[in-house]
Amino acid sequence: MLEHDQTFPNSDHSSWLGSTLPFIELRHLRYFVTAAEHGSFRKAGAALGIQQSALSRRIHDLEDRIGASLFHRHSGGVRLTFAGKRFLPRARRTLRHLSEGAADVAAIGRADQGCLRIGILSSLASGFLAKLLRDFSGSRSICIELVDGDPAEHVAAIRDFQLDVAFVTGTRDWLDCDTAHLWSERMFVVLPEAHSLTAKEVLDWDNLSNEAFIVSETASGREIHDYLVQRLAGPGCQPEIQVQYIGQDNLLPLVALGRGLTVTSEATTAAHFPGICYRPIVGEVLPFSAVWSPRNDNPAFRRLLSMAKAQARKS
Repeated sequence: MLEHDQTFPNSDHSSWLGSTLPFIELRHLRYFVTAAEHGSFRKAGAALGIQQSALSRRIHDLEDRIGASLFHRHSGGVRLTFAGKRFLPRARRTLRHLSEGAADVAAIGRADQGCLRIGILSSLASGFLAKLLRDFSGSRSICIELVDGDPAEHVAAIRDFQLDVAFVTGTRDWLDCDTAHLWSERMFVVLPEAHSLTAKEVLDWDNLSNEAFIVSETASGREIHDYLVQRLAGPGCQPEIQVQYIGQDNLLPLVALGRGLTVTSEATTAAHFPGICYRPIVGEVLPFSAVWSPRNDNPAFRRLLSMAKAQARKS
């Protein structure tokens, strides 16, 4: 609904309002268009929910400001003058443009439109993040851009407003950012089908202490590398971890070929690949958090964060 007290400065609309006019109120345009469409001040007043006399005064006011009569008054109603006929399409066009603009802004405010840039590390194959993005995208025309990277890269982008939010591993606090722990995933070892450890339903780190591992050089691979070192390294013992310069998805065929084991979070296990199997690591749970700037006022992001927190409470 257009507000009655909104006005158009003359400098912005001099091409059709006249160079000597101070301004014209939106309600004047609405009253004029409604009266023209009904051919009667009485019917127009009823349609607008105002008294006929009030509408008539506003039409007179508009005519005084323009300096031309817009209607011929007669006992049966009103009809447009030549000036009124010239003015009507412009008034309609102005009201339509303002209504469309207001609708666009309202849609952005409701997070039905807009753009959202999200930093990710976890797989989107299944799990919390996949469901969140699926539910969020279901009823909205939001442009969503996903960006791979490690937590430090994502947080730097968030501080520069290059990202709206990042979903990262861990629960640490980041300077100048807000965080919320949203979900956790079990950790799994990825093994070749022929590996002897597939005979076990679950594995522990003692089972894996003498195994060779491979990781990707991507951001998630660097996280896995640090994770393995943290779990397997000890006095005089350094785990065997080889970096492969391929994406995480292309790592699985190498596991199937017996080039080494790798580890992954639960969401990734929804992706089936021939020649491999997954086994959970007992007691290993990886937390995931959202990180964002408290100064980010993107309505689409705020809506996503609200949905994420609601989903986390249910899980």
